[in-house]
Amino acid sequence: MLSDNIPLKKHKIFANLTECRCFSVNLRHLESLCPKINHQIANKMLSESQNIEYKESWNDKYLQWICGFANAQGGRIYIGVNDDKDIVGVRDAKKLMEDIPNKIANFLGIVEDVNLLTEDGKEYIEIVVSPSSMPIAYRGVYHYRSGSTKQELKGVALHQFIMRKMGHSWDDMPLPTATLDEIDRSAIDYFLKKGISNRRIDPSERESSTEDVLRNMNLIGEDGYLRAAAVLLFGKNPQRRFAGVQFKIGRFGANESDLIIQDVVEGNVIQMVDRVVDILKSKYLYSPIHYEGMERVEPLEIPEDGLREILYNSVCHKEYMGAPIQMQVYADHVEIWNEGGLPDGYTVETLMRKHSSRPRNKAIASVMFRAGFIEAWGRGYTKVCESFEAADYPIPVITEIDGGISIWIKRFSLDELVARNKKRYGDKAPNSQGTDWEVIGVNTEKYPINGNSTLQKYPINGNSTLQKYPINGNSTLQKYPINGFNAENLGNTAIRIMEIIAMNPNITREQLAAEIGITLEGTKKQLKKLKEQGHLVREGSRKTGCWRIIANKTEL
Repeated sequence: MLSDNIPLKKHKIFANLTECRCFSVNLRHLESLCPKINHQIANKMLSESQNIEYKESWNDKYLQWICGFANAQGGRIYIGVNDDKDIVGVRDAKKLMEDIPNKIANFLGIVEDVNLLTEDGKEYIEIVVSPSSMPIAYRGVYHYRSGSTKQELKGVALHQFIMRKMGHSWDDMPLPTATLDEIDRSAIDYFLKKGISNRRIDPSERESSTEDVLRNMNLIGEDGYLRAAAVLLFGKNPQRRFAGVQFKIGRFGANESDLIIQDVVEGNVIQMVDRVVDILKSKYLYSPIHYEGMERVEPLEIPEDGLREILYNSVCHKEYMGAPIQMQVYADHVEIWNEGGLPDGYTVETLMRKHSSRPRNKAIASVMFRAGFIEAWGRGYTKVCESFEAADYPIPVITEIDGGISIWIKRFSLDELVARNKKRYGDKAPNSQGTDWEVIGVNTEKYPINGNSTLQKYPINGNSTLQKYPINGNSTLQKYPINGFNAENLGNTAIRIMEIIAMNPNITREQLAAEIGITLEGTKKQLKKLKEQGHLVREGSRKTGCWRIIANKTEL
């Protein structure tokens, strides 16, 4: 009757099993994983599973639990069994066998099997609850079994639960006040372009009107109203109607309370993943550089195909009436959390194998499929695994937590990234200057965008160096014009360094590294080379001094 699977991390014995890639393990394998564990401990860990409850005696409040099981995946309740699964028996078993079925029928409107069992002369009762196709309430309250707990469904959760039971998804909800004026044509064109390039949309649809595209995607109902998915996917400002249409990204230090920088991505859902990836590349993640022939290649440190698959699935399965999607970036890992549990009957292990596709937001998923962003047959996580394995990268770990799905992705240090690239592409992957490896990306931990970064001190669209040191003002560009020296033998990185110094002669080496997106060591090498070539000198101390560009080498 009981499940053989035990959730990992429920017992301290598993604390050091860091190599486990999934969150459950079969009982018969426990001995090999940890000899110290025995069957008694295993049974203890199984005392309250997702589909089983143990109660020493009957109380009418347990009708709430039966209601919760019926609204979820079903389950069993044993009366006369304690939490240690010891059979203690029940009094008046005969009377309970009459009362319990009647109370279930009268208060819940369903009929369930109630069985009298005997072991070692002790009688106990088994209540077998089947999942209901209709919403079930107890005294006007809807209960739901989630994990090993029972919840009362209220507000948005209740609304979505009832819609799901009735065969509808939330994104299919009509919006009587929405009009085509809310739809962004550029988002429609982006969708058509992607779908045509992925051969899932006929090229003839390129010139279709906005209304025709939405009707073809069933985003306008027979009642003539736009569906919620239409505004979410293609709206000019979907946040006006749905506050949860956000993707939050944060860079953290030691823990969750140590927030360094953050970004909030808003706008339509169809283009959200592109915007998120662009921000990750520019501010949060590294891109190790190598050359394939003469072509400069800058792949993201995390396998991008797999990361995009994770992000698209997050968008498709999100509870849009709940909290935003959240990505926490740490030095050693990235964690993505998305509100909304797995589909009924699904476990983390279900995702590890081929399974049927059951998206939370069917209309959004359909459009994402037509655009070529996702598959329709439940291969999302398989594709993630394939992408990470091809890159020789640890497989992300999935778990259900805090009413949602969390995906944990490992990060490597800069030294590890360089070592991995040397192993993959050879000892040298020369850059344009013929030097050793480079890694681009902002050092957000040491120089956060909203902290002591040059991007804060000299933001591009704010009080930038172009304003502080105008070309025709007191700029080094005026005093030491770049045209005064020969830059023919300088690489792109060196030229960029000279440009930044010309705008901000007081910049430090560390700030230069952060603004350019290379390592501090790489920056030091570039500065040393420029000084040796006679293009640059340092005046004053390291902290209070400044750089001076040599317009004419005779100035030395």
